[in-house]
Amino acid sequence: MEKRIGVVGIVVENHKESGSAVQEILTQYSSLIIGRMGIPYRERGISVISIIVEGNTDEIGALTGRLGNLKGVTVKTALTA
Repeated sequence: MEKRIGVVGIVVENHKESGSAVQEILTQYSSLIIGRMGIPYRERGISVISIIVEGNTDEIGALTGRLGNLKGVTVKTALTA
């Protein structure tokens, strides 16, 4: 399968509840991650994480699917063609 590059946007609404699970999943899929930026938005009580990934669609889908199944976590992905 062909590798693609993409951007994954993650919004964590309850860091205390899901933050450690997000970190654990990102660590498990670290081989796909090229770069990462995380910003705590304290006024709104959320954290916003953007990661640049490279992998096939199955690998990236597995990562985003696991993240999206966490309570209070929203995930959006944009991949190259």
